[in-house]
Amino acid sequence: MRTALVTAAAGAVVAFLLGLLTFGVQATVHPRDVPLAVVAPPPVAERVKAADSAEVDIRVVSADEARTLLADKEVYGVLEIAPGRAAIRLNPAVNPSGTQVAQQVLTGVAQGAGLPVEVDARAPTAAERTAPLAASALLWVGGMIAGLLFVVLRGQRMRWLSALVTAVLVTGSTAGLLVWWGVTPGAAALTFLLAVAVAFALLQAGLFRHLGIRAMGVLGLLYLMAPAVAGQVPELLHPVYEAVLWSWTPFRFSAEGLRSLLYDGSVTTEWWVFGGIALVGVVLLLAGQEAQTDRADGVVDIGVDQADGLPRAERQHTA
Repeated sequence: MRTALVTAAAGAVVAFLLGLLTFGVQATVHPRDVPLAVVAPPPVAERVKAADSAEVDIRVVSADEARTLLADKEVYGVLEIAPGRAAIRLNPAVNPSGTQVAQQVLTGVAQGAGLPVEVDARAPTAAERTAPLAASALLWVGGMIAGLLFVVLRGQRMRWLSALVTAVLVTGSTAGLLVWWGVTPGAAALTFLLAVAVAFALLQAGLFRHLGIRAMGVLGLLYLMAPAVAGQVPELLHPVYEAVLWSWTPFRFSAEGLRSLLYDGSVTTEWWVFGGIALVGVVLLLAGQEAQTDRADGVVDIGVDQADGLPRAERQHTA
């Protein structure tokens, strides 16, 4: 009875934590201070600015400043108002969750002013919206499965060379899927994909070296909770999720970096992030003693002492 209660409680706790860290992110999505830019004559700009609220942060700027802000992804959309017309400008390199909110809000502002609205942007295809986060998750899963198989099959622990081979092969398979979906990554995007795969594989190999199969408890949890957060922009997340999960998850750096590079953008912070992750993985691979490999049949190998022929565990007991 006691075992039944303990296992039932464990299941309830795990379900609660997974719901809190995954579905809870989606359930609490609500816009707050979404940055938008408006270009308009002074009288119109004042009326537009009055539409500012807790959900959006409307900035009235010049046309040149608006284009710079949009290119730098400082705002999710720009509304340009001219006599008799209004145009919404979006950047496809910006997270689709942000641009969708921007388009809805800015369309409402233009329609409130009684102006016809044009959207000046190439809308990303479904594959382009999916590719950055999907590629990040696949790179993580590929390295994780390779490391797990090394442990389960009682092969040698995954060394740095094995991790690099895994990263290259997983990058190739992921890039092949992207091309099949209709998304063709350029040289910069492919290089970034490889860098992310190497960083993931080295970190996972280091954790498997020290924790053995128990590393799946960490790696699996990261995989379950991170994509739900990485697919959002911080202005749509509950502040707790933004601070506790979004602020550090590597999936959002890989997804945002790849999205920028697919549209000929540039990345800087992301290179430092994955360089740091790779360094942590190398340190784990080089430091300390590796965990004892579990037997595939679940039997612990206690060994036989050469001196008296007794199992080591029995010899220690008799001593």
